[in-house]
Amino acid sequence: MVKDIQLRLTLKDEERSDILLVKAAQYLDIPKEDITGIKIVRKSIDARKPKIILNYKVSVYIREVPPKASAYQFDYKDVSKAKAVHIIGFGPAGMWAALRCIELGYKPIILERGKNVKDRRRDLKAINQDHVVNEDSNYCFGEGGAGTYSDGKLYTRSLKRGDVRRIFENLVFHGATDEILVDAHPHIGTNKLPKVVQNIRETILNHGGEVHFESRVTDFTVKNNKIVSLLLQNGNEMPTERVILATGHSARDIFYLLNEKAIAIKSKSFAMGVRVEHPQHIIDAIQYHCSGNRHELLPAASYSLVQQVNERGVYSFCMCPGGFIVPAATADGEVVVNGMSPSRRNNKFANSGIVVEINADKDLRKYEQFGELKGLEFQKDLERLAFTAGGRSQVAPAQRLTDFVEGRLSSSLNDTSYQPGLKSAPLHSLLPKLIGSRLRKGFEAFGQKMKGYYTEEANIVGVESRTSSPVNIPRNETLEHPQISNLFPCGEGGGYAGGIVSAAMDGERCAEAAVVGL
Repeated sequence: MVKDIQLRLTLKDEERSDILLVKAAQYLDIPKEDITGIKIVRKSIDARKPKIILNYKVSVYIREVPPKASAYQFDYKDVSKAKAVHIIGFGPAGMWAALRCIELGYKPIILERGKNVKDRRRDLKAINQDHVVNEDSNYCFGEGGAGTYSDGKLYTRSLKRGDVRRIFENLVFHGATDEILVDAHPHIGTNKLPKVVQNIRETILNHGGEVHFESRVTDFTVKNNKIVSLLLQNGNEMPTERVILATGHSARDIFYLLNEKAIAIKSKSFAMGVRVEHPQHIIDAIQYHCSGNRHELLPAASYSLVQQVNERGVYSFCMCPGGFIVPAATADGEVVVNGMSPSRRNNKFANSGIVVEINADKDLRKYEQFGELKGLEFQKDLERLAFTAGGRSQVAPAQRLTDFVEGRLSSSLNDTSYQPGLKSAPLHSLLPKLIGSRLRKGFEAFGQKMKGYYTEEANIVGVESRTSSPVNIPRNETLEHPQISNLFPCGEGGGYAGGIVSAAMDGERCAEAAVVGL
């Protein structure tokens, strides 16, 4: 017999290694000896009150042996001689598209502009220490995409787009800890993700797929409304029958290429702003109602904030407790910041994007000359502004949070996790009014919602501009582009995902669509 029950534990309870067994026996009113196993289904923390509660959903096995194997099995076939599907981009969407192709009996041929995870590290070191940006290998481009060197956050609201559990189980199959199967807000960590990504590549290669690094697609040939070949940067040309376009939200050259070829794209709403960084102990104190260090059984605290300001949403994005701010530029002449965390989330800073919704139809009238690329051009202008304000390197412009809201230049800045360094700049006047004024009011509101959040001990760092794609690549009910019948726009770059899990699910869907009739 199996019983699913909910248990509520205090932190003192959690200190006991046998507490789930004890509490389950009490809840079910049975002897402990009758319980042959307990499987944790979900775990979450309720810190709304000073007495913190840990909520467990568990399956209790009563006089029955718990199953050892996962209910999910991945049937990867030898596809070395099978028909091919070309996948451009090897981020989450491209990886899961490739894995799903193999399950369906088709050969994925992956073309990735960047380097593998090991070689990619050298380019990350160069941008952090030497301020040198490799336009094909950076925090956005390379094996695993932008997700590889990030927090690896797996929380998603896209529950209707596909089987979320299947994506999680596949990550565990490839080396992620099984804690992601139970945590309410799961993450893997930037120190562990590269190995998981490498294992996915090895699965693809071991089953007959191909992965080509440093192979940027620069053009393609279209005949009879189909892509018949792909042209690579090295001059090679590859004939193709099906193309899954999974290049991510920062592959601007792809948007320009589609636009030049009069292949339909559409400007879409997105969000931009800054990244705010607090000492982690401040966020812990607010969220856990504590002074001094948080309880050793509690993870670094996070937060999620949203406020409507002048008919636009101002909200936190990609919150990284115990994390780092990193330089995410993809070209010289721009400064872009993002966040990441190690698996233990044990850095002394907490950072989060705080961004403002940009309505593509109402907010970008000065950019109408750029047509459907108007959001992209606005994004670029803000990144160039940050580059200039920071001193024309990867040093980022920054301001104390209170100074930004009160409209004064900071005479000094707080310590930061951002390795290239910060330069004091008047972001309150440099940012466009549609962003800056809303951010200032948003921060004031957040200070009311989280007492202690509004503090001179926090820095804001500019700019957080790559939250999502400013361009949508349309597709029809068969997931094909309406003009190009064998082109399948996929993931964040097409405007169909907002994170690792939703991109992975979209990759699977596009793979299933791409092989129809092949």
